[in-house]
Amino acid sequence: MTKLGQEWEGWAAHDDSYVVDGENVVVLARYTATHRDTGKDLNVRVAHHFVVRGGLIVRFEQFVDTALMRDAATA
Repeated sequence: MTKLGQEWEGWAAHDDSYVVDGENVVVLARYTATHRDTGKDLNVRVAHHFVVRGGLIVRFEQFVDTALMRDAATA
């Protein structure tokens, strides 16, 4: 997350909804930020999948449109 703070201004994750099925938790969200070098805004939908066991996150997957992130990060 340190690198995100270096490259993006105002990085935020806005969670919309949670889907829970046993150990699986899916969070539907949106990232917003402004790239420090290009000045371009980012507004992209994401999904996070967590596996939770004994109250601990044991696995994490992130799904995001990396092309939108690339576009905001390039001139």
